[in-house]
Amino acid sequence: MMMRQARRRSQQGKPGVEEHPGHRLMARRGFRLACGAIAIACLVLTAAGARAGEVVRTPSIFAPTSTPAFAIRELAMFVLGITGAIFLVVGGLGVYVLVQFRRRRGDDGREPPQVYGSRQIELAWTVVPLLIVAVLFLVTARYIFGIERRQPPADALEVTVVGHQWWWEIRYPRLGIVTANELHLPVSDPARPTPTFVTLQSADVIHSFWIPQLAGKTDVIPNKTNRTWIDPLQTGTYLGQCAEYCGLQHAGMLLTATVHTRDDFARWVATQQAPVRNEAHAFRGRELFASLACSSCHTVQGTSAHGVFGPDLTHLMSRSTLGSGVVRNTPENLRRWVEDPASLKPGALMPAMQLSREDLEQVTAYLMTLR
Repeated sequence: MMMRQARRRSQQGKPGVEEHPGHRLMARRGFRLACGAIAIACLVLTAAGARAGEVVRTPSIFAPTSTPAFAIRELAMFVLGITGAIFLVVGGLGVYVLVQFRRRRGDDGREPPQVYGSRQIELAWTVVPLLIVAVLFLVTARYIFGIERRQPPADALEVTVVGHQWWWEIRYPRLGIVTANELHLPVSDPARPTPTFVTLQSADVIHSFWIPQLAGKTDVIPNKTNRTWIDPLQTGTYLGQCAEYCGLQHAGMLLTATVHTRDDFARWVATQQAPVRNEAHAFRGRELFASLACSSCHTVQGTSAHGVFGPDLTHLMSRSTLGSGVVRNTPENLRRWVEDPASLKPGALMPAMQLSREDLEQVTAYLMTLR
């Protein structure tokens, strides 16, 4: 018995053999962290599986419906594939080192043999990353030039989009149409493509035009004109936004793009080109609108209102949203917007008009006739 106790005491005195209480605590924490990570991973996988059968409405570059967006997804998947392989290799080597060279019972605590001046290792970690970067650069340049060098055909639809704080002005120069925040496009036939070419300008600060499912991001810069193009292959409504921080309501500078069949697009064009209807019950509201500051900021074609600071209101009620997508275009929301825009969009540059209740109803009734 005394010999066994002495042997045990002698083993505890050897360096590298005694297990410090802190080591046991770290091991327990590591075990708990590992269990937590596994649990979180299981929840994420469960949520992903639950949503697999749902239609995801969030805009994504991985659900393209336009020719340039398909090219961007191909490039993204290529880059993700290469970087994913790098992650697996580096992560796998890291796990191997942690397991293979972990501290074992009986280690004497001495530093293992060090390797210096290995030309093979130095060449490997220099040449391989250089080749990877070169491949990524060349492939990316090929896709960029393929998208940027596309020339518009003679029958391409031309659209000019001007970024404002915080809304989008949309003009169709050849069609004589001016609208706001809602882009309308015809679907493109793959057998005879008819893309839409968009000219981008800014009236104040830097914005960024981005509809993920239709095209890549393009900066909208003051005193500079940029160009992008869209070749939509599927009808539907797609959500976009300003992708460059541009002030207080940057997150409230949304944009929708509705892709129509050719017949539906022709009908939309005819509606937008139609003159304003003068309805008798809105006569008082029309007079108020012309006499207030509204007419100095907004345009209503066929009237004395020719303002350029705010959106064109000629066919206001044909739009589905107000305030660049912050609320639905309903009579209630329109009334609230006219009364106090900041209540719906804090920081909006349009001031509260301080109208009486009767005048507010009259102006709202007039705006509701602009279809």
